[in-house]
Amino acid sequence: MAKEVLVFAEQRGGALKKVSFEMVSTGRKLADKVGGECAAVLVGDGVSGIAAELGKYGADKVYIVEDPKLKDYVPDLYAQAVAEVAKDAKIFIGGATAMGKDLFPRIAARLSTAMASDCVKLEAEGGNLVAFRPVFAGKAFVTIKISSSPQMATGRPKVFPADESAKAGAVEKVAITLDAPKAVLKELAQDTSGRLDLTEADIIVSGGRGMKGPENYNIIEELVDALGAAATVGASRAAVDAGWRPHSDQVGQTGKTVSPSLYIACGISGAIQHLAGMGSSKFIVAVNKDADAPIFARADYGIVDDLFKVVPEITKEVKKLLAE
Repeated sequence: MAKEVLVFAEQRGGALKKVSFEMVSTGRKLADKVGGECAAVLVGDGVSGIAAELGKYGADKVYIVEDPKLKDYVPDLYAQAVAEVAKDAKIFIGGATAMGKDLFPRIAARLSTAMASDCVKLEAEGGNLVAFRPVFAGKAFVTIKISSSPQMATGRPKVFPADESAKAGAVEKVAITLDAPKAVLKELAQDTSGRLDLTEADIIVSGGRGMKGPENYNIIEELVDALGAAATVGASRAAVDAGWRPHSDQVGQTGKTVSPSLYIACGISGAIQHLAGMGSSKFIVAVNKDADAPIFARADYGIVDDLFKVVPEITKEVKKLLAE
């Protein structure tokens, strides 16, 4: 199973996550530079039918590990299955999602190699991986070169483009005898709101302490609904700690790291921990009564006013524009 570049293709419930296409597209570019094939590894139960989608984004081959035990994410079983495929790869990358952040360190430990996490750029130099990632809450960036093999890295979702580059995507099934799991999945709590996951949304409207209470998030939800299916609701840690929003909505260093095209921060002062989670957004709009709020130093556009007046007006204008 020799391959130069291997990509972990993340799926949930039998559907590939968008970050999988982003990473395969990135893997394709790396493989073209270092020479050799770009392969993907897909793990689950009954996932063969979705493998062909990876070929559209540049996968020469797709290694599939299928087992009923892999239907849901069980960390040690996934780590065993993926590590078996990845052990002879030169470069191994995947998404810095909740799953990726948990899985990749386990694989690195199994393979006695190093990894670079939450990268915003991945390049090849002299046949080797060069990774760039933010440090100190996004205040600086470091360049990482890994001397051990495989050279592993995870990329931040929505930072890397998913460019179609059709290749064969030939399927090869890999038989692995899985060990007895050290942990058993007892319950799977799923988001039933019907909204996009924060890491996949193109537009995020977040509310902070300035929302004053959970009952006021309806004005944010109305704006999100007006913006369409590509938008979703976010929150600061202060709002989550207060019990106003679930933890799944939290953006920041202790929540989710996001990179949408548009991030609208409503009533969020802009603590460094929050900025670390959304600082890579393409455009940032801040609405806050405090003209000295740190968020304005990072915002592309700022409105110093009461969000309870401003946000409904933005919603009205969005509806007018989309109706034209």
